[in-house]
Amino acid sequence: MRLRPEQIQPQLEQELAPVYLISGDEPFQLEQVSNAIRKGAQAQGHSDREIMYVDRSFDWQQLSAAADALSLFAEKRLLELRLPTGKPGDAGGKALVRYCDNPPTDTILLVVAGKLEKAQQNTKWFKALEQAGVVVQVWPVEPKQLPVWIKQRMQLRDMQPSPEALAMLADRVEGNLLAADQELEKLRLLTGGGSVDAEQVAAAVSDSARFDVFTLVDTALLGEAERAVRILYGLRSEGVEPVLVLWALGRELRSLTGMSRALQQGQTMGQVLGQYRVWDKRKPPVQAALQRYPLKRWQGLLWQVGEIERVIKGQAAGKPWDELLQLSLKIAGAPLFKAASA
Repeated sequence: MRLRPEQIQPQLEQELAPVYLISGDEPFQLEQVSNAIRKGAQAQGHSDREIMYVDRSFDWQQLSAAADALSLFAEKRLLELRLPTGKPGDAGGKALVRYCDNPPTDTILLVVAGKLEKAQQNTKWFKALEQAGVVVQVWPVEPKQLPVWIKQRMQLRDMQPSPEALAMLADRVEGNLLAADQELEKLRLLTGGGSVDAEQVAAAVSDSARFDVFTLVDTALLGEAERAVRILYGLRSEGVEPVLVLWALGRELRSLTGMSRALQQGQTMGQVLGQYRVWDKRKPPVQAALQRYPLKRWQGLLWQVGEIERVIKGQAAGKPWDELLQLSLKIAGAPLFKAASA
């Protein structure tokens, strides 16, 4: 059975499943769901907890031994298997299937894994876990969904934010749910709960936004110039090296140049995206960019990458972050300076 993160608490209150698999690459939500299961198990008497960390030296016989062993005090148990790579290997996959074929009584198995790709979700071990119990996959909260997420977290703390307060909070904590939750707790302590307006948020919440270079790339491709600028400043304030930002933008521009050339030669958008292995989540920004400029324009921006590299190396005049700002805005379709008409 598959559940969304917000569905796990009602399920725990009804009946504990013998097996839980929690996977994803968003640390805060991963820990929140895992903690809910731990607390739910403990509330129903599973006080004996054993944790196993899976690494290269892990012996999967430990899982079988733990399943066969009886608690010293005949207590209900929680077996927690940490699988950060999400890849148990052949031996691990077989061990998980065997476990699910005959789960021990009075024992809950909690598997906490990293993000699982589609291929992993088609394996026998994944399907065995899904059939034997509950699977919960957590995903990063998208910027458009963040205000709703923040509102829900605030309501759990008896806070009622105004729309302006929500917008400000989302702007300041974007990309870091752990920081967001910490700021909300601080806000609750400072305000005492109840109605919360933008002035209270401005006075209490620090700027905890964290961004990465790939977010910058996709934001620029979507044409969201203002947000791209904010992300770029965020990267600079976090001490990210300009060469890393240039590498990400340059890599994308090389792909866009190749895709634009293929489109010009008569291939369809679907064929081009498939050829360049653009996954579903990235198709909207890539398509938006390809529809923005012709091939010649992408070639010009790719040439500019080389010029910025010379600036970063000190081989040409200019300021690296200023040059990266101009390049990002050009990709987004909002250049600071328009070319003079002939």
